[in-house]
Amino acid sequence: MKARLAELTDLISILNIYNQGIEDRIATLETEVKNMEYINNWFKNREEKYVVLVLEKNEQILGWASINPYNNRCVYNGVGEIAIYIERAYRGKGIGKILLTELELKAKQFDFYKLLLFTFPFNKLGQSLYSKMGYREVGIFKKQGLLDGKFVDVKAMEKLL
Repeated sequence: MKARLAELTDLISILNIYNQGIEDRIATLETEVKNMEYINNWFKNREEKYVVLVLEKNEQILGWASINPYNNRCVYNGVGEIAIYIERAYRGKGIGKILLTELELKAKQFDFYKLLLFTFPFNKLGQSLYSKMGYREVGIFKKQGLLDGKFVDVKAMEKLL
């Protein structure tokens, strides 16, 4: 297995894995699956420092991770919001740890001093990974979103690099 920067040819796999996260309701407040136009625009309109990584084994993408802008104000240039999505069949098998480790190395290369993320309190697999990797809970936003007619809380976590 190896992590590497994503390429245009990876976008269909990235899209499929992202849509799994949307469908499974464990990783995002997005409710509608995305299409190739969406993922192409998302990928092509990124600054260099907002990397997208994939983890592949035998030419199959098992997961992906990205650093995203936290806020467009210049005072937040060193803060990145991260996202990690893992292919259903490979969740809980160490893919996230490899991606997160590589993502943190890339973040340091681009002078990020802090990474943060938002997760559902019921996403125990994700929270276990983040805690093991040194992320701390900042707090919980109560009733942050309405997902399938039910309010959901969102937990904020951060790591100083």
